[in-house]
This record gives sequence, structure tokens and C-alpha cells, in this order.
Amino acid sequence: MTDVPLSVLDLAPFAAGGTSGQALAQTTELARRTEQLGYHRFWVAEHHNMPAIASSAPAVLIAHLAASTSRIRVGSGGVMLPNHAPLVVAEQFGTLEALHPGRIDLGIGRAPGTDQRTALALRRTPDGLSAEDFPRELFDLIGLFGGGEDAPPILARPGRGDMPAIWLLGSSGYSAQLAGLLGLPFSFAHHFSAANTEPALALYRQNFRPSAVLDKPMAMVCVAVICADTDEQAQFLGGPARVSFAQLRSGQPKALITPQEAASYEYSPVEQMFVRDRFAGQAVGSPETVRGELQGLLDRTRADELMLTTMVYDIKDRARSFELVAEKVAGELTRT
Repeated sequence: MTDVPLSVLDLAPFAAGGTSGQALAQTTELARRTEQLGYHRFWVAEHHNMPAIASSAPAVLIAHLAASTSRIRVGSGGVMLPNHAPLVVAEQFGTLEALHPGRIDLGIGRAPGTDQRTALALRRTPDGLSAEDFPRELFDLIGLFGGGEDAPPILARPGRGDMPAIWLLGSSGYSAQLAGLLGLPFSFAHHFSAANTEPALALYRQNFRPSAVLDKPMAMVCVAVICADTDEQAQFLGGPARVSFAQLRSGQPKALITPQEAASYEYSPVEQMFVRDRFAGQAVGSPETVRGELQGLLDRTRADELMLTTMVYDIKDRARSFELVAEKVAGELTRT
């Protein structure tokens, strides 16, 4: 496709009036299509208690997506480790790696990906939910895959000897520094924390120590992209995502509405501020506009890989966006 690998993060958007089955079937359809187009990875997220997102069980969904494709790498963007016991994650992703060797990515996040009440319902105890617990649980998880003197005295089977590619995810400097110190690949969430992208990547590279996994830093940047034939059409298609985010930040999350409904939505001043900050620095527009935004992002971040996430109402528009990027944008992107 290009000398800059392009990948996909999909949230399984849930449209108003739709069903979970429809949302997950559309994600499966998109995984197959992006594989045909030459995308490198297809990741799914973990979110809970969110009406607009059907991706709540990434390990289950990844198993289905890996079985529905043949070449593309499939993984989590990410598994929110505070929500799960490390042994459960090791067994789940060890199973996935054993079934689909060399195709599974385990992206790990530090935040619960939901509100505290839901996080407590998932974990059933406050233990393990604080930032201070994250490094210990991460070390336990890696130990369960690899064994060794520092590994927990428990055999994860599958898990031991079936280690997927592990990535740390982040939207601030905390995970960036930890990923660097451990010599792990790092993926930054530019799509919702654009102001922190360059400082976090600088911390990652400054703190990087070579490991058995990597001898030099490997940084991925995830960016929101909506590509259409014209700038105006892309902005129109982006309306549902903007409304969905405004509703989420206002404490009233809802399923995705249509672009027509979004066009007449009346934002409060606070919602306007949320939306302006959230969508700053994202790539929304015609192929020419998207190409300029992505090349500028590459120039500023020196990313080794870009991951694109596209939140629109209709699966045809979602697929078309990735088609336009593959056909009219990817080949002209260069890494400085």
C-alpha cells in the first residue's frame, strides 16, 4: 500500500434503530474489505455502557474477525487491563494466538474505558483499578505468557508460549514512558488527545530501552479519518460522531443518529467546546485534504505506522472512506 503501514481501529458503531448483530456484522464486513485493500491491522476497542458502541468484548470479537479473514493482523485497541485479571487476558489471547499464530495483537490500555460504576461492576472489587496497580498487573500478564523466574506461579494454558504481539496504548505520558522503559511498541490515541501526541511520543523515545521485543522505538498514532469525494460531504458524514461525542461528554450518551438529524442538532456552548477540542487535528475531507492532514501528522510525529478510525452512520460510507484512503491517499504518504 505504502511505505507507511496503515491500519484500522473500529468501534462497531451502533446506529439508532439498529441491533448489536447488525453492528458486529458491519465490523466483520469492514475487516474483510480492509484486508482486501491492503491495510496492515484491524483492531477493535473495549468500551462499556456506551449506547453508540457495540465493541465491549474484544477477545470474543477478535476470534470471530480472525476466523473471517486470512492475512490481516487482528487485535485489541485495546484491552483495558484494570477491568480484567491478568490470567484471564493471558488465557484469552493465548488461545487466540494458538488458533491464529502470528496474526494477533494485544493492545493494552490503563484506563477502564468506562465510568467508575461500570468498571467496578466488571472487576467486582476496587482492587486493581488505580494507576499504581497497572505496572504490576502488566508485569504479571507478560510473565504468564513468557514464564521465567519472575512469572506468577500459575500455568496459563493456552498462554505460556503463545504470546501475541503486545502494544501499550496511551493518551498521555504515563504509558508512553512505561512502554519506553519496557521496550514495547507504543500506540498513541491522537484521535481523542491530539494536544498530547507529540509530548507523549517524545517521552516514549527518550525513555526507550532496547528489549527482546524491540531494538528501537516503534510508535503508532491513531487518528480519526473521514474521507469522502468532497470536503463538504466528509464534514456532513462526520456529524453523527460529533453529536455522539457531545452527548457523551454531557452525560447523556445515545446511539448514532443519521447525518441529516445531526445537521440540525443544536449544540450548547459547552458541547461546542468539547467538539472543537475533540476533533482538532483529525483528517476529515476529500482525498486531497486527508492526504495533507495525514502527511502533516507523519511529519510532526515521525510515526512508524498510522491507525485510522472512522465513525460514521452508514457502513457504506465507512467502507468508502477506507477505500478512498487506500486508493488515493496511501501511495503518496512518506515517512521523513
